Amino acid sequence: MKFFSFWRSLASFRVRIALNLKGLSPEVIDVDLMKGKQREDAYRKVNPQMLLPALVVDDGTVLFQSMAIMEYLDDVHPHPNLIPSEPLARARVRALSGIVASDSHPLIVPRVREYLEHDLKVDEAGRTKWIHNFLGAGTKALETNLASSKETGRYCQNDAITMADICLVSHAVGCNFFKYDLAPYPTVRRIVEACMQNEAFAKAHPLKQPGAPASV
Repeated sequence: MKFFSFWRSLASFRVRIALNLKGLSPEVIDVDLMKGKQREDAYRKVNPQMLLPALVVDDGTVLFQSMAIMEYLDDVHPHPNLIPSEPLARARVRALSGIVASDSHPLIVPRVREYLEHDLKVDEAGRTKWIHNFLGAGTKALETNLASSKETGRYCQNDAITMADICLVSHAVGCNFFKYDLAPYPTVRRIVEACMQNEAFAKAHPLKQPGAPASV
């Protein structure tokens, strides 16, 4: 397998966690988002959408979109399971994951920030307000759901790590990158802290990847 990734990509972070949990070590190919490498022909041929991550499996098939990649990994490497088999639990894990991967994260990614800056001429203060608005909406939704559900345990869905925890951790790291305060969200912080005690999460952290700075 080949894994196209970049240290700062939160979507790549999600897939790195899943790969670590499954004990998989693909060849990692760095695509520097800050230098626009995702827009060069070499990567366009891998993923015409020019987004990270992408995973090329052994038969040459290219998988893209972090959620789809994680579900594929769970199908072909089912231990440990990241998506429960029970229908209601499965739906809840996907819904919690979607708050991050479908509703919050897509609104703060580099192409959106670049459009705000270069096309709409939004200044830095305005861009920060935009980012905090959507990070905040996602965090509040996560906290409310997690704090009020009897299904929440040590992790998002009872006491086993699932895809929802992977997405939650990537969201929290994004909040840290953009200095959005998580202090008002005790359930989110508790679960993130529990996850980060797991080596699969800790090793996948963006700041522990090749080329990452000491801090953001």
